[in-house]
Amino acid sequence: MEIDRIKMDDHTSDESDSENLERPELQGVLHKWTNYIHGWQDRYIVLKNGTLSYYKSEQECGYGCRGALSLAKATIKPHEFDECRFDVSVNDCVWYLRADSVENRQQWIDALELYKAESGYGTGSENSLKRHGSTVSLQSNNYSTASGSSFKRSSRNLREKLAEMETFKDILCNQMDTLQRYFDACVEPTSNGINSDIKTNEIIKGSIPAVDFRGEAITFKATTAGVLDTLAHCIDLVVQREEMWRKRMEREGERRRRSECLAKTYFEQLQKIRNVHPGPDLEEGPHSIIADDEFYDAVESGLDKIEEEQELRERIKSGTAVPVTPPPTCPSASHRLWPEIEQVVHQQVAWARLGLGDSGTGWQLFAEDGEMRMYRREEEVDGMVVDPLKAVHIVKGITGHEVCHYFFSPQYRYDWETTLEQMTVLETIADDSCLFLQTHKRIWPASQRDVIFWSHIRHLPNDQDRDGPDIWTVVNHSTEHKDYPANSGKCVRIFLTVCMLCQTRVIPPKEGTPITRDNISCKITYCSVVNPGGWAPASVLRALYKREYPKFLKRFTSYVTNQTKDKPIMF
Repeated sequence: MEIDRIKMDDHTSDESDSENLERPELQGVLHKWTNYIHGWQDRYIVLKNGTLSYYKSEQECGYGCRGALSLAKATIKPHEFDECRFDVSVNDCVWYLRADSVENRQQWIDALELYKAESGYGTGSENSLKRHGSTVSLQSNNYSTASGSSFKRSSRNLREKLAEMETFKDILCNQMDTLQRYFDACVEPTSNGINSDIKTNEIIKGSIPAVDFRGEAITFKATTAGVLDTLAHCIDLVVQREEMWRKRMEREGERRRRSECLAKTYFEQLQKIRNVHPGPDLEEGPHSIIADDEFYDAVESGLDKIEEEQELRERIKSGTAVPVTPPPTCPSASHRLWPEIEQVVHQQVAWARLGLGDSGTGWQLFAEDGEMRMYRREEEVDGMVVDPLKAVHIVKGITGHEVCHYFFSPQYRYDWETTLEQMTVLETIADDSCLFLQTHKRIWPASQRDVIFWSHIRHLPNDQDRDGPDIWTVVNHSTEHKDYPANSGKCVRIFLTVCMLCQTRVIPPKEGTPITRDNISCKITYCSVVNPGGWAPASVLRALYKREYPKFLKRFTSYVTNQTKDKPIMF
């Protein structure tokens, strides 16, 4: 029986090994959502034996994983909009994961679904709490080893006592056979009518075997006592084993109750964390429970990271900007947007030329840096901050034509627009007008934004004063496109109206001396009204406007100065 059991175990082990060899294993780095402070972080994910585990890095695999999910009751859900993201959940435990590509995401989803289909053990809530390599697991293993050893010793003692019983049984059988032969021999003469004297003579003569009754009695008594003692010992071993099993069951029950209590506490804490720090799909909205200062800190950190990436890209950049090839030019007068372009350009130029006192009350100076002044009025539309902005800045060494040229031309936009993820010229309305589609980088906790707008550059005539400043302007205004409806995908649509009015001022040089960049300066008037769409706290938006608008204007004018310093002056 023992050999059959060993063979059965070996056969089971072989089947298990072959099954594990056939099962696919997948491991690699995925982006895992951590919390509202750190956002998405790289984690080393391992899929093995129906369990999804994650480590901080591949080098830390030997120290135990940071968490694991059983796929037996897991739900694998691809994200509705993000093509690289998928979520794995077991009850209230959700892992938000992102792959680097759509193909990589599909590979993970296929492997997870395969394991889920093949797994047939455990429940989601129990297996979701497994911590491989943890202290609890080591204690359990040690306990199992110690308990197994005690049970083996107990089994060995019991087998030894059963072997003794077999020996006692053989001795007793031999003794009973000896006595039975003697009694049979004594009974046979009596049954044949022979008197006792003859029987005694026969015993003396040796016809009937002689037996040492006293020795046989002592031996029989000792053997019987040994049997009884061995039986008592066996009973004690069985009782001890039963007591040991009972205690083990009690300990297992207590351990299970503690585990259930810890699991309940864990899920309660997890629910609190999820309520305080929502997942990546629950950050933005009018009912967001993220505090304004936390919302602002997260966005500010994201913007700082984008600026660091831009600075690094500038340091390693070589050559000139990659030109953006626009579509063929359409006749401007017949284009559907041309009447709107004419109307909005005239309105925005008139608005930009008005002084702060002439354009109404309520302007507040919110930023000042050298020659730059920035003003705003606090306005909201449907609860969304759309504060009109007006900035005045004077930059030496550049002309208004140069500023507007770099602000309008698509081939330079990636250089100075740091938050730009993708830019496409949908139409070239005319040589001076283009239709743009821009997608901006997502900055958590805000949703990703996109915008469709036409941009128009124009040289304004100066009929009142022929010797007055040379004026150029660029006007950007949101519009609609049938192929790109607003808020239909993962992006929230921005609506904006921007006017950059640039006046070139020339200080006449000495007679006979050519005009250099030391003789020119540009007065820039920048007006904008931006509705960011979606939702964000008003205090956060105003704080970001105060921080970002001055940085943008200084960054852009510095870019134009660097691009034109070694080039001929463009009037």
